[in-house]
Amino acid sequence: QLEESGGGLVQAGGSLRLSCAASGIIFSINVMGWYRQAPGKQRELVAVMTSGGSADYADSVKGRFTISRDNAKATAYLTMNNLKPEDTAVYYCNAEIRGIKGTTNSWGQGTQVTVSS
Repeated sequence: QLEESGGGLVQAGGSLRLSCAASGIIFSINVMGWYRQAPGKQRELVAVMTSGGSADYADSVKGRFTISRDNAKATAYLTMNNLKPEDTAVYYCNAEIRGIKGTTNSWGQGTQVTVSS
């Protein structure tokens, strides 16, 4: 199970930090990432990070967003700086979790990020 937190309303140029905590019996988590979906648009990748720390970002957020992980806490973070109105979306956490029942691809419930101009 994944639970996100940290969304909210912020003015353009502001910052937010999202958190995603995995719970349950977890043997390991390979990839953790953040996706977003704006109204009327498809869900898109924002940033992903492997358990080894290798990260990849969408071109639209490079230099502004930073993904990080605390593997001991099974938690991922997304630090978002210099936010723009076009960053407004529901942000979803995703993770490949290896547990008792094997490896599952899990999604959080989403957290709303709204950036006002």
